[in-house]
Amino acid sequence: MKLSELSPAEGSVRSAYRKGRGAGSGNGKTGGRGHKGQKARSGGKLRIGFEGGQMPLARRVPKRGFNNIFAKPLEIVNLTSLDKFEDGETVSVETLLQKGILTKCEYGFKVLGNGKVTKKVTVKANAFSKSAKEAIEAAGGKAEVM
Repeated sequence: MKLSELSPAEGSVRSAYRKGRGAGSGNGKTGGRGHKGQKARSGGKLRIGFEGGQMPLARRVPKRGFNNIFAKPLEIVNLTSLDKFEDGETVSVETLLQKGILTKCEYGFKVLGNGKVTKKVTVKANAFSKSAKEAIEAAGGKAEVM
């Protein structure tokens, strides 16, 4: 097989549909644009969110608070997941991904105090809730902020 002999699978490629090429073509005259109006004109595109001059929904709905577009959201790990580790083991991003507790971890993770931890583990996380830190230390482990 040569590069010049490669072709797409049979029936997977269609030829371009040429609009406005006479009445016999099945898509002549108005070329699928209907009669008159802004969308029938050349260059008659509407921007996203345009509602024909009516006040757009995005401007009608009240805005409140602040949304930081630069925020780096942390993944959440509860204390119950830490019991899957053995005594003396170190819990880090890599180990959580290996055990399947986290599927992705772009910016790090935070440990929350939901559940109980019974094992002595060293946890290296980006953040801890107060109750989680106390629970880890009460079990004899360490809570280290990376």
